[in-house]
Amino acid sequence: MTKPTGMIPAIPTPMNEDSTINFNGIGEVLDHLLENGIDTVLVGGSNGEYSLMNVEERKEVIQYVSEKVKGKAKVMAGTGCHRTEDTIELTKFASGAGADWALVISPYYMQTSEQGIIDHYKTVAENADIGIVVYHYPAATNVEMSPELINEISQIDGVVGVKNTVEQQHTSELLALTKDNESFSVLTGFEHLIVPTLATGGHGTIGIVHNLVPAELVRLYNLIVHENNIKEAIDLNKKLMPLYSAVEEETVPGTVKAGLEALGLPGGNSRLPLVPATEQYQQKIKKLLSDVGVLKTGETK
Repeated sequence: MTKPTGMIPAIPTPMNEDSTINFNGIGEVLDHLLENGIDTVLVGGSNGEYSLMNVEERKEVIQYVSEKVKGKAKVMAGTGCHRTEDTIELTKFASGAGADWALVISPYYMQTSEQGIIDHYKTVAENADIGIVVYHYPAATNVEMSPELINEISQIDGVVGVKNTVEQQHTSELLALTKDNESFSVLTGFEHLIVPTLATGGHGTIGIVHNLVPAELVRLYNLIVHENNIKEAIDLNKKLMPLYSAVEEETVPGTVKAGLEALGLPGGNSRLPLVPATEQYQQKIKKLLSDVGVLKTGETK
């Protein structure tokens, strides 16, 4: 099995006015990403509002994205569920739809032991024929997995990576533990940590700002990983840092959807209890996108 690398946008799910899924809108966002050099997308992640969808909707979105980008980009599908059995079912569906990997969030709410977490990932991996990526997001799950625990999980056959949405020291320790595991990739989930993660041996990132400045992030990745040009990477990163902060200022994915709409792409509202970006934020994100150079004054729709 291959492991995921590079800049991976966690795509949002554009919604119609009645909160149904705007599949044509998803297609427009995907076209935008592919045209700007993205070669892997995450569908059905937190930014995609998976937790506010029923199982059939999750399947429909995974199916649509997998078919839309077939032959053009790879697909990582969010398949994590509370029950291990449900996670296996959705992972099998994603595989059949054409996804390359499944992103599986660590068990939460009914919290288990470290052995229970290991057994969960082992059981899912044993019943899947695509690579499993661990989704470690303690700020959302209230489940902190140590670098040592993730390293142990990384040795399970079929587990090929981790989205590590946690501070840099944890990621650095994890990189040190897994550096000799050539079948496992460490991806940061925080935009602010892209440069330090890649510069210390990380393999990529999964994020939300990627939807707004995909070409710039692809360039950032290439500067560090392929060109070893840290100075230019730092300069580009400084230019992008205000956006990194801005997309977290209000409720996600409302912030990302506001950015997409500023670019002339579909976003729509989010499903309750999530809320859209405020008018003040919408004006701010337009200015920031203009400052970066991806939105010229007068081009907003």
